[in-house]
Amino acid sequence: MTTQTRVKVAKYSDLPVRNGVAITVGSEKIALYKVTSGEVYAIADKSPHPKGGVLSEGLVSGHYVFCPVYDWKISLADGQVQAPDQGQVKTYEVEIERDEVFLRL
Repeated sequence: MTTQTRVKVAKYSDLPVRNGVAITVGSEKIALYKVTSGEVYAIADKSPHPKGGVLSEGLVSGHYVFCPVYDWKISLADGQVQAPDQGQVKTYEVEIERDEVFLRL
């Protein structure tokens, strides 16, 4: 059985809407996104394309981010790359309490 660590990573009120924020927790590079509905998502900050791409620099539309290098459409909810492309990005569980954003790692 694995245990998850809860880590405070940002203030909710400081997160811009529809723009990625790059953070590092330990050795993990993570992109945080606040979408227009107010939900916050966290995914690995690297495109699954073999040559990569920094996802925190991508364009956000709805609940998706577009890789800034290859324009792959990636779900913020589950990390799934949308067809016709293929791949998966690691996602992180987000918790919001008052004005604080926490991740479960």
